[in-house]
Amino acid sequence: MATRLKRRLTDTQVKKVKAAQDKQVLLQDGDGLYLEVNPSGSKIWRMKTMMQGKSMRLTFGEYPGLTLAQARKKCEETRSLINQGIDPREARKAAEAAEKARADNTFEKIARNWHKDGLPDWKENTAKATLSRLERDVFPKIGHMPITDITHQQLIDVLKTIEKRGTIDAAKRTKTDLARIYRYAIQRNIIDRNLVDDLAGVLRRANKSHFATIKPEELPAFLKALDQNAIRMYLSTRIAIQLMLMLFLRTSELIGAEWSEIDLENGVWIVPWQRMKMGKRKINPDQTDHRIDLPRQAVALLKEQYQYSGHRQHVFPSQRDPKKPMSNGAILMALRRMGYQGKMTGHGFRALAASTLEELGFRHEVIDRQLAHKSKDKVQASYFRADFQEERKEMLQAWADYIDTLRRRNTIKLVKAA
Repeated sequence: MATRLKRRLTDTQVKKVKAAQDKQVLLQDGDGLYLEVNPSGSKIWRMKTMMQGKSMRLTFGEYPGLTLAQARKKCEETRSLINQGIDPREARKAAEAAEKARADNTFEKIARNWHKDGLPDWKENTAKATLSRLERDVFPKIGHMPITDITHQQLIDVLKTIEKRGTIDAAKRTKTDLARIYRYAIQRNIIDRNLVDDLAGVLRRANKSHFATIKPEELPAFLKALDQNAIRMYLSTRIAIQLMLMLFLRTSELIGAEWSEIDLENGVWIVPWQRMKMGKRKINPDQTDHRIDLPRQAVALLKEQYQYSGHRQHVFPSQRDPKKPMSNGAILMALRRMGYQGKMTGHGFRALAASTLEELGFRHEVIDRQLAHKSKDKVQASYFRADFQEERKEMLQAWADYIDTLRRRNTIKLVKAA
């Protein structure tokens, strides 16, 4: 005699079933799965089953949020667990705990734990610079995300944003930080793969044939070479090199300086917008004068230079024709005599100061404003419009003090003022 198969539910039945006013309506689907329709109108998927001789009732979810097909899949998964001797209720608790752990293990939480655990082995400046990089460039983009959800592309976007600012060294250091944070997460069984290992070649190499610059740790030797070669170069050239290092100016902006721009009494230099790079654009020139609050050391150098050229229009007049400014070649020739041909350029002084100060905790918006950079990004452009005058003044003085101390001791830690 043939066994008669029980008819299963259809989507139409589930959708059209009406609630009774005084009792629950139960629609059986098979394998213990049924739809419970309450007087309130709610429709709940439940499953009645047995495990080790004991009855249990499981709740899967409410229709229509959980469809008929999805409820059947949960029923099938539950049957599979029971057949393996696994209590589906315990399995659900474990899954919920895993999901909570995933949501709680955000990148920022893990990164801060990594940073905290590393503090005993780090120098104070290293710890501050590392956390500053993360807070400035990483946490705003991916800090809120579970580390397991972050993709290669999101990591690349973080690094490329830093690289586009021109701070390639900072981008590389951030990439190293990311790799160490991922390794830390692996060691704590939070993730099982270091995505940063796949990012080889993402960051471009610094082009050493253009805008060559020395590394921060090479600055003491550079200053020593400058002082040792002072007798072999004109006074104006030596002062110009020191001011380029100290004030972040482009070579053309420095050598074209006129005394009318400088207020030595108040320690302020206003470079007219017409002489700035962004002011020379034919389309939409930036008509903002560039202010430099001169550190004490720069004022002293300019006063020394004034004794030589104060009667001239240009701060750094040409040796051949005093009515014209010094040529860029004079700076390059001096660097060549010092043994830095191909190792340092006028632009290199800007890159050196920017990368060092950013690593030491000064905000990149402030550094960029002093460099007179112009961001194409609308958000960054809004920062650029801010003046940051007090922070820039503090930063320039700290940088000049740092250079002075290097001259005396060969090396020292620069600490950002509180």
